[in-house]
Amino acid sequence: MAKTIFERIIDREVPADIVYEDDHILAFRDLSPQAPVHILLIPKKHHARHGTVPSEDHPIFAHLLAAAQRVARQCHLEETGYRLVINHGPDGGETVPHLHLHLLGGRPLSWPPG
Repeated sequence: MAKTIFERIIDREVPADIVYEDDHILAFRDLSPQAPVHILLIPKKHHARHGTVPSEDHPIFAHLLAAAQRVARQCHLEETGYRLVINHGPDGGETVPHLHLHLLGGRPLSWPPG
């Protein structure tokens, strides 16, 4: 099976503007930003999407949220606010089958999205 674009970024086969990395998470700027700050946070271990993560790997969710908190602070978004989004499946807006979290901020975000 071919690697996703995110796996290729993790393996440094495709360049990305990386803003955060630890043993489990990689965060980089989205190439098609929907806000002044639009960062994707991805687990280095591949899971196709939110609903496919087995229970033994559920700690990745806590790690994703903790990393998002660090990156939001790094981007000075904690006072004005930001949005975290996980898309699941085609109707949810998923375009890459690799679990990822969008961190959006830097402007007022309307509701509902989409």
